[in-house]
Amino acid sequence: MNRKEKEQVISDLGERVKGLQAAVLTNYRGLNVEQINHLRQRLREEKISYHVVKNTLIKLAAKGTDLEKLNQYFQGPTALAISYGDPVLLAKILSEFIKTQPSLEIKVGLIQGKVITPEEVKTLATMPSREVIFSQILGAIEGTARQLGAVLYLALQQVLGTLQARVDQLSQETSEERKTVT
Repeated sequence: MNRKEKEQVISDLGERVKGLQAAVLTNYRGLNVEQINHLRQRLREEKISYHVVKNTLIKLAAKGTDLEKLNQYFQGPTALAISYGDPVLLAKILSEFIKTQPSLEIKVGLIQGKVITPEEVKTLATMPSREVIFSQILGAIEGTARQLGAVLYLALQQVLGTLQARVDQLSQETSEERKTVT
């Protein structure tokens, strides 16, 4: 790769790492090209990119970005997975792939600017997706609102029942007074 090509790779990678939500560095030693392409295709389906680039080029591209926090991990065979969306999805895909191809090793992760360990990446993979969490929260809010509505309805019925009983009592007292007057 000549100097111009290296500059282009650094520029392209530098643009890709801007605005990332999650990044995971992996050691791909032990995987063949077909297996890496299969992983790359699976990640691409979810709009996640996977790059096998020289460590020195990644370090240069990472300058001035959150990815620079991972400089110490750019050693040995390293591939970079970049997600601009839900970090849980990236962790899930990598964890699923590792189940069938244990040669792939997670080195470190970066989630919204915070460095996380491989164990934390795997833990992240067990979490429900952002959409599922939102629907669970909305379901809880809806259930609570429904219960609150039912409690308020019952309280209102009791108040109305009490008022009606008092109206009936006053009406009865008034009719008894009329009887005694006549």
